[in-house]
Amino acid sequence: MKIYTGRGDEGQTDLRDMSRVSKASPRIEAYGTVDEVNAMVGSVRPTGHDDVDDLLAEVQNHLHVAQADFANPDPDEDDPRVREDHVEAVEDSIDEFDAELDPLEHFILPGGSEAGARLHRARAVCRRAERRAVAFAETEDGVNETALVYINRLSDLLFTLARVVNQREGVPEEQPTY
Repeated sequence: MKIYTGRGDEGQTDLRDMSRVSKASPRIEAYGTVDEVNAMVGSVRPTGHDDVDDLLAEVQNHLHVAQADFANPDPDEDDPRVREDHVEAVEDSIDEFDAELDPLEHFILPGGSEAGARLHRARAVCRRAERRAVAFAETEDGVNETALVYINRLSDLLFTLARVVNQREGVPEEQPTY
């Protein structure tokens, strides 16, 4: 299988149903930015914390599903879709990891340990993916709303994991000065 096909040389790409759209379409922006999040999450692993690494591997698979979901304008019943149980798994993980932390009482600056800073960066890219997905949903009918919720919740998880990793590695959180 060749890596290059030449089919995109004029600014068009194939969707999952083989229809052609502009590479600048909101749909492509949405799933392309989800791909960026996935690559960022991949760059975090390994963190040195097995529970975090296992969760991040699961998240990467969920993000791949989200990309396929957004790339499919007319999904069949058996096509990959972000489901409510994906959202619930993220929420359960947030609650579990948040129990390790002191309550957040102020804003914090993104950064810290190497893994913590990368998680903060992934969170910021995830927020951009959410903005792109919302813009896509505003222009197209039938966008899976659960996928939008998943991406929103994922940014919260990445924030929580950044805090946990930094705490485990003894790196204090810094407050912004105003």
